[in-house]
Amino acid sequence: MKEITVNNIRIGTGNPLVLIAGPCVIESEAQCFDAAMVLRDIAEQAGVPLIFKSSYDKANRSSADSFRGPGLEEGLRILKRIKDDLFLPVLTDVHEVHQVAPVAQAVDVLQIPAFLCRQTDLVQEAARSGKAINIKKGQFMSPYEVSNVIEKIERAGNSRILLTERGTCFGYNNLIVDMRSIPIMQNFGYPVIFDGTHSVQEPGKLGKSTGGSREFIPYLVRAAVGAGCNGIFLEAHKNPIRALSDGPNMLFFDDLPELLRQAVLIEKVVHVKRTSTLA
Repeated sequence: MKEITVNNIRIGTGNPLVLIAGPCVIESEAQCFDAAMVLRDIAEQAGVPLIFKSSYDKANRSSADSFRGPGLEEGLRILKRIKDDLFLPVLTDVHEVHQVAPVAQAVDVLQIPAFLCRQTDLVQEAARSGKAINIKKGQFMSPYEVSNVIEKIERAGNSRILLTERGTCFGYNNLIVDMRSIPIMQNFGYPVIFDGTHSVQEPGKLGKSTGGSREFIPYLVRAAVGAGCNGIFLEAHKNPIRALSDGPNMLFFDDLPELLRQAVLIEKVVHVKRTSTLA
């Protein structure tokens, strides 16, 4: 498996579990900056390297009336301030080809949203930026099909790839996670991240917004770390009940320290098992 480096964070086999975390969308500069500081402190106490994430624009909201964020220019200014002032690597989504260049100047990891992971022009333009690329596996795809997305990125001259499992459509308004997808995607040679919060989404269930079952986040995260994932992706918020996007499937800040403690313990067992198997 390739080792992917984001600033001074090394991701892949033999390296510590990485945490990608932050609120779903930038609600305000103060809210986003406060969230980054809280998450930085939690991650440091757990001994887990952190990549901060948030979105400047949620372009795939269920309703035209839903809050989308501050937009490209203001959102990138906020994210770059977090990167520069808090010395944190930052990840954010890109939705359109023209966004890639300015986003790549402001952040460390470009994320291709699940719904857009087969958009060839977007994926290859992001790849040409030279930045690390986090591909969210589409809800409509098998893990085997991710090889086609990898090929698009590699052909554009980039091999700084992270793959993220975030659940698969299962009937209406429901997702399931097949933990086999973690080793399947790792076999393509790149680290695999598990998205514990989008995996408990209930897309469109509330009519004009997405539902979710946050109570299942810890179960899925523990299972994914046990399956050998290289990192976990968690959207978190001080009070998800009042969040402006994806509240039902976001984690409370207060619940994160214990979940990280458990994840680190499980990862140590998996690492020992992997080492003994290779010996």
